[in-house]
Amino acid sequence: MNNYGESNGDSNVHEKQVEGHDHCENGDGSDNRVILGIDGGTTSTVCVCIPLFSSSKSLPNPTPILGRAVSGCSNHNSVGVTVHVSYPTETAARGTLEEVMAEALSKSGSDWSAVHAVCLGVSGVNHPTDQERILNWLREIFPSHVKLYVQNDAVAALASGTMGKLHGCVLIAGTGCISYGFAEDGREARASGAGPVLGDWGRYVLCTQCVFSSLPNVVRVYEIVAFNSLSGYGIAAKALTAVIRAHDGRGPQTMLTNKILKALSLSSPDELIGWTYADPSWARIAALVPEVVSCAEACDQVATKILVDAVQDLALSVKAVVQRLHLCGEDGNGSFPVVMVGGVLEANRTWDIGKEVMKCIQEQFPGAHPIRPQVEPAVGAALLAWNFLMKESTGNSHS
Repeated sequence: MNNYGESNGDSNVHEKQVEGHDHCENGDGSDNRVILGIDGGTTSTVCVCIPLFSSSKSLPNPTPILGRAVSGCSNHNSVGVTVHVSYPTETAARGTLEEVMAEALSKSGSDWSAVHAVCLGVSGVNHPTDQERILNWLREIFPSHVKLYVQNDAVAALASGTMGKLHGCVLIAGTGCISYGFAEDGREARASGAGPVLGDWGRYVLCTQCVFSSLPNVVRVYEIVAFNSLSGYGIAAKALTAVIRAHDGRGPQTMLTNKILKALSLSSPDELIGWTYADPSWARIAALVPEVVSCAEACDQVATKILVDAVQDLALSVKAVVQRLHLCGEDGNGSFPVVMVGGVLEANRTWDIGKEVMKCIQEQFPGAHPIRPQVEPAVGAALLAWNFLMKESTGNSHS
């Protein structure tokens, strides 16, 4: 396996004909072979099918999507660590992935024999051993000539903003948070998301992965996920804490009290305790972020401080990656992309968290330029596979 988390398969893959499939080249530089890009998230599995474009030196923009399919997770839990978690059978997990790929192929008018490469982005893949174990499972589905790539889902998110090129930094701030970056020479670094013991404030949850939680002997059959102060969960949890502190006299009064109680149809802060622990799932807590933003827009000091702290921490996570990879160049003014992903960073409010984060980053690194992806991570995974194939065909090991 190379540094892409790739299954090399047949060394003559670029010339191999797939029996039973016509590879006549089309006028746009594509042929009838296809690439599958898959985003194995914790709430759904998305698969897209794009043309191979084997003779093209660049991808068309926008990239044509031949077929797209979405499947629910074979099992997904977001619960406290003391709660028993059941896992799906391997048959069910494999069935979910095969189903979503088959549907995408069917919608594209293709079949399994047309698949030339597959790139899978999945959370929890942070080490070559993780990649290899999942690749072994995928090899049971595809013949040896199909090129297989497995990456962390943050890498696919980065690729969704850079047309598959691994250079720059991605900041994901939704329910959870991570900053992940690549230098042009292939070096990579990450910040945040390491868990509260290692510096991220939040609460542990057990999160079984959408398709891959049941694979035997896979590292991180389930993973401990920390939703820190940078994330949607962390922002909302701080707001709930502020309401409780204001109620019992340990903190200042805040508009958050009435705003959150109204949103939850509760009559007293005392009821927040029962509401929180009745279903402590991270998504349910994170859904309160818009209420925090509304209070900050109304100049509530407590809500404003929560968001300002989040902005500073989010920017710091990107700065840490930039500095480790020297993305800014020797003079600190070099240009590099920052791909912004996640609901916390959406630019649709007066109090624009994403805009404030970029302002903070650009104070130190003026060459940073934000990119808000126009395509989803599954498309990013497909673009990533295409770029890997092109680099391999030219003998270049870096993206």
